[in-house]
Amino acid sequence: MSSSIPLIEIFSSLQGEGMLAGYRQIFIRLPGCNLDCAYCDTVIEASSVCRVEASPGCGQFKEIAQPVALETVLNLVRRWCTQLPNAHHSISITGGEPLLHDDLLAQWLPELNILLPIHLETNGTLSAAVSRLIEHVDFISMDIKLPTAAATPALWDEHRRFLEAAHERDVSVKVIVGELTVEQELVAACKLVSGVDEEIPFIIQPVTDRDGRVSVSPQRLLQLQAVASRLLADVRVLPQMHRFLEVP
Repeated sequence: MSSSIPLIEIFSSLQGEGMLAGYRQIFIRLPGCNLDCAYCDTVIEASSVCRVEASPGCGQFKEIAQPVALETVLNLVRRWCTQLPNAHHSISITGGEPLLHDDLLAQWLPELNILLPIHLETNGTLSAAVSRLIEHVDFISMDIKLPTAAATPALWDEHRRFLEAAHERDVSVKVIVGELTVEQELVAACKLVSGVDEEIPFIIQPVTDRDGRVSVSPQRLLQLQAVASRLLADVRVLPQMHRFLEVP
């Protein structure tokens, strides 16, 4: 089996979303996605080269040929951990939708997990893939896509199966909301989560415009938080922090 994966980029930065916001991570971004969300602003197509930060946090990138070998990434992570001891909380496996590459991640994650904890960022739809990899993952940040906000079909069954599988680990749920978010959809997401465990952290993330401004009013966010709090024990409103800090 191949031990190389096409990657988009590898860099060191602050996590800007979810339960681990504020922690520094090594980000490994994989290409491709099985969804097409209206608010997505992430490059998900792999090119002929992978962008790799020249040194952790410098903001300058070099290019390496695709696909990228596991040993190349392991050596990079080891070097960055030596350069900046204890600076990185974990490795963020992100995308796109990284679970589309579960065959190769089954080889990569056990090796990477020796070096740092693994944080999986996912759209929360590929339950069979997460079940396959769960023993090598420490933290899971899953999205629940609200149909009117994401402009996707309803995915309630897929999200429920995923959350049931992900609940074996430290999992949190994120929903992205806009001014036109339908409260009934937020309630449906909260009921889905409470049906698994009402203590699961539930994060309401307002849409950030391309100019970096939050496009949801504080009053609307407080209203949505109040709705969710009737059904769940841990509801937080967190914008995309990295957009304000102007880090990757």
